Amino acid sequence: MADTDHGTLMRRAAMASLTVTVFLIALKFAAYIMTDSVSMLASLADSGLDFFASIINLVAVRSSLTPPDREHRFGHGKAEPLAGLAQGAFIAGSATFLIVEAVSRLTQPHRIERETLGLVVMGISIAATIALVTYQRMVVARTESLAISSDRSHYTSDLVTNIGVVVSLVLSTQFGWVHADPVIAILIALFLAWTSWSVFRVSSDQLMDHELPDEDRMKIKTLVMRHAQVRNLHDLRTRTSGLNTFIQFHIELDADISLTRAHEISDAVEADVMAAYPKAEILIHQDPAGIEMPAPLAKV
Repeated sequence: MADTDHGTLMRRAAMASLTVTVFLIALKFAAYIMTDSVSMLASLADSGLDFFASIINLVAVRSSLTPPDREHRFGHGKAEPLAGLAQGAFIAGSATFLIVEAVSRLTQPHRIERETLGLVVMGISIAATIALVTYQRMVVARTESLAISSDRSHYTSDLVTNIGVVVSLVLSTQFGWVHADPVIAILIALFLAWTSWSVFRVSSDQLMDHELPDEDRMKIKTLVMRHAQVRNLHDLRTRTSGLNTFIQFHIELDADISLTRAHEISDAVEADVMAAYPKAEILIHQDPAGIEMPAPLAKV
């Protein structure tokens, strides 16, 4: 039931993202035409790329929630980090475009028109974005979805973008600093580039089956070794794929116990680890204690 609830939340968050993006694109496009602000263009470009990223995100969420089948025994969780890579690429492309346009405006400054309209539009954009990010944060806290988390990064960067547009409009029109608009657009582009790298790194870790953080690995070892019958633990391997975590390891038991007893101990160990990582798929292999393992398998 919990997995169903998580899936529903993820689908709703993906649809909310797409809906808000379409609304903001229409709003910012009209504002850019009327103001001719490159900072407004920066915000529009970011929202435009977010539209394509949100579509990819929606497809990825639906795919990642598809149950395992004969061709995909481990499920479809990798769809989420694949979407994250695409989102990171979209953000990077947006940042590059903005830098080129802003540099052009530095050499040939443009006067901003209808700044009041621009401020009203950005106020609406900021309010809509805050509402979406707040909802996405709740969904990520409950589902730990990488796709929704990456999408939230987009809209968090949108907040910075929108605030930057407001600052540039005020500086350009109220204080006469004609270069404020392109300078702030460049700062926004640099922030987007940093966001792109963060999204790319997290997505890449999942695709490359990066181990869980050291604190999680230590926690697993502690849970396993607190069982008195477990003599040792080795070959601990962990990874994540979408909403799922995969944990596998070998435990060393007394060589003289029965197979039934070894199975009972393994079940008890699995129950403790499962209690700490309820979404995990756990695989435990039992070895007789005192048997020297080959070097590649002896590493914990």
